[in-house]
Amino acid sequence: MCRLFAQLTTRDEPAEAWLVQSDRSLLAQSNVTTETAQRDGWGIGWFEERGRARVERGTGGAFEEVDRFTAVARSARGPLIFGHLRHASNPLSLPREQLIAVENSQPFEAHTVLFEHNGSIPFPNETRPLLGLHEKDVKGLNDSEVLFWLLVRNTEEIGDPLAGYVHTVEDLVRVWQGLKRPPVPPFSGLNVLFSRHPDELWAFCLWTGDHGTGLIDPSRRYYQMTYRAAPHRVIVGSEPFDGERGVWESLASGTYLSAHRSADRIELHTGRIPLPSALELEPVPA
Repeated sequence: MCRLFAQLTTRDEPAEAWLVQSDRSLLAQSNVTTETAQRDGWGIGWFEERGRARVERGTGGAFEEVDRFTAVARSARGPLIFGHLRHASNPLSLPREQLIAVENSQPFEAHTVLFEHNGSIPFPNETRPLLGLHEKDVKGLNDSEVLFWLLVRNTEEIGDPLAGYVHTVEDLVRVWQGLKRPPVPPFSGLNVLFSRHPDELWAFCLWTGDHGTGLIDPSRRYYQMTYRAAPHRVIVGSEPFDGERGVWESLASGTYLSAHRSADRIELHTGRIPLPSALELEPVPA
């Protein structure tokens, strides 16, 4: 399982403080314990001039490639910055030399789109036909990349990321139902950070089952996302990026956050993901 980070600001700002320097930074989360170390890749994404997404990725742990990770974190600048740590799922039972590759590291980008995911979908090959024309765009052997292109396709067709995400969940459940509802659920986690341009940020939190606690804070569930909001900045991630109390809000399973940037402030909205009640998803712990 992976760790997520995003920062949206009214001004072009670095995110080095949260990616590298804070006591619970993304770098600190990469190696909390030997058992939970995020060794399977990392990436940082941002938007360059004219709104083109750029990503820099590695194939080891951020703590193992600390000089490059730190250099990229320092160079990333703009209104929107993503960070990702990969702890690889392996639904295709790939050998490690295929599982670990730069094209499998996140964030993923598509011209003006940035995306990153924490969780897994167990039937990526069965899902690929739903990608339509985007199936040819899959570059790696990663279930998260299949999810990426599925969300891109649905958002392009519908025009709204929230409705696109709901349709994506419905697609995954239909694939699972088409396989006669095997014991494994249609996904473990669908925690996603998504943006189509440097003025917006979407965060979706949804998971099935019990996956233990956060890497640093044992009082939090593993997939429970968090955010910290101020008029000029919002930070979203898998868990708080410092130990300051009272400033980090939680996103529970089945909720989303949308943030949009204007000249002088960040407009923030949170709410329930409007999933159809007919979806057969087992309840998650609070």
